[in-house]
Amino acid sequence: MFIIKPRYECVCGTFRRSHGAERKEQFIVLNVKGKWALITGASRGLGYLSAVFMAEHGCNLILHSRKGTEEVCAELRKFGVEAVSIAAELSRPEEVERMLGEIDKLGVRVDIVLNNAGLQIAYRNDYFSTPVSDYTESFLINTVAPAMICYHFMPKMIENGFGRIVNTTSGIALEPQQAGYSASKAALDKITIDLGSTVKGTNVMINLADPGWCRTDLGGPNAPNSPESAVPGILVGALCNDKKSGRIFRAQDFCGMTPEEAVSKAETIGSPYNS
Repeated sequence: MFIIKPRYECVCGTFRRSHGAERKEQFIVLNVKGKWALITGASRGLGYLSAVFMAEHGCNLILHSRKGTEEVCAELRKFGVEAVSIAAELSRPEEVERMLGEIDKLGVRVDIVLNNAGLQIAYRNDYFSTPVSDYTESFLINTVAPAMICYHFMPKMIENGFGRIVNTTSGIALEPQQAGYSASKAALDKITIDLGSTVKGTNVMINLADPGWCRTDLGGPNAPNSPESAVPGILVGALCNDKKSGRIFRAQDFCGMTPEEAVSKAETIGSPYNS
């Protein structure tokens, strides 16, 4: 286990280190040092910030983007971790299969998966004219690809007796203008919660993270939250140790917290399988 000391605060959608006194009581979070994590969509935005966080704490990384992540890997190796670039177009299932095969050939044990990559295809004011392609393209990237990745790594995690999967979801609701995107994320929620029921009470955990509306390429420039405000909330599902799955962690609820504080709060959130 490791203890992270810096304290942060969130002000007006930004995220910065606080210079206040440190708390004496701190919570222990999962030690990721020396483990391997796969992060999709890691070349920029929330995926990049997740990669930086994990590298800072000693986690080896397999970083995906459509065209590879060599520059990001070179940057993060300065933290003394191993980092491998991998490229795949997630809208093509055959590309996802190829990527998974390449990861297997690395001969490393992937203990953590952060399914971060996503596509917001369109905002349709004339939503009654939403084309079928909004659904097919959104589902391939936002639902099918992460499901394939879960199906690939979860059995290995169960065999090893340890694993963490965090699937990125969305809080969008009551907006038919974004039907393709929101429906694909709702389907991913269903898959995640159903898979979680098979590992409840074990050290293999699969949960969801909703980053909130952030100023990323996906969220656009008018979003109220900085990308940094989603850290550590988007990662808390990978840092918990309470053997609970199927939860949705709303990252903005953890804004300004240290990882220890975030884990302490996250572990009070109940699982949908609790009787």
